[in-house]
Amino acid sequence: MNDPTVGVLLSRVRVEEKLLLEELERRHIPTKVIDDRELVLRLETKPELGVDVVAERCIQHSRALYSLAVLEAWGIPTVNTFEVADVCGNKLLTTLRLLRAGVPSPRTRIAYTPESALAAIEELGYPVVLKPLVGSWGRLLSRVNDRDAAETVVEHKDVLGTYMHSIYYVQEYVPKPGRDIRAFVVGDETIAAIYRYSEHWITNTARGGRATKCEVTPELNDLCVRAARSVGGGVVAIDVLEAPEGLVVNEVNYTMEFRNSIDTTGVNIPARVVDYIVSVAKR
Repeated sequence: MNDPTVGVLLSRVRVEEKLLLEELERRHIPTKVIDDRELVLRLETKPELGVDVVAERCIQHSRALYSLAVLEAWGIPTVNTFEVADVCGNKLLTTLRLLRAGVPSPRTRIAYTPESALAAIEELGYPVVLKPLVGSWGRLLSRVNDRDAAETVVEHKDVLGTYMHSIYYVQEYVPKPGRDIRAFVVGDETIAAIYRYSEHWITNTARGGRATKCEVTPELNDLCVRAARSVGGGVVAIDVLEAPEGLVVNEVNYTMEFRNSIDTTGVNIPARVVDYIVSVAKR
């Protein structure tokens, strides 16, 4: 089979997209950039897009999710799939998949009113973390240390009044040794991992966290691959916490950023991702 034509669905060419496009060009793989800002999806008929597979790299979750739904309906393979985007884009759905697969994760509660949210917080015990169901880059996370803070954060979410703020996702706070782990899974392998250090309790590199290489042990690989499979597999990043009782999976990310992890780990992450995209097209 000749090289497939790869469509890259994106919002703008960030560092990650540039690296993926350069890798595709280096291999002389035919590539078509699909800008979601210009995209019009005609649902009545399947158009001739001229691609064999689409790599989704949208910034907005909604654009990614609905584009993948349409592409799937048209029978076009995608990386990642609609299922993966749907599950990973919602922290509640991700947690349910992890629990169903027996993947260790922090204790979590869902509540629908300020009163039940406060009850859930006090049941878990302080400190706890409140998260929006949909979000990334560590935004709108709240570490709640006592009753006064809990009442304040819950009231703010209640007054904001949007759909996502009206559902309270409450998670136990896992004490970390000043770091967490971001692991990259491609297919059935954890290809690389980093430690993310920060003096702040949020360690995202997008928020200033410092990255160093983390060895991918058999234990870490097994945990991360099981987490990836639980949400549908593909190309994902797993956030792992070193809890007192052992490793636990905190989140799974489906349009992963990796610019700060290539030099840190010594792994050519774009090349591994392109390998996987091509393999999906040839299935």
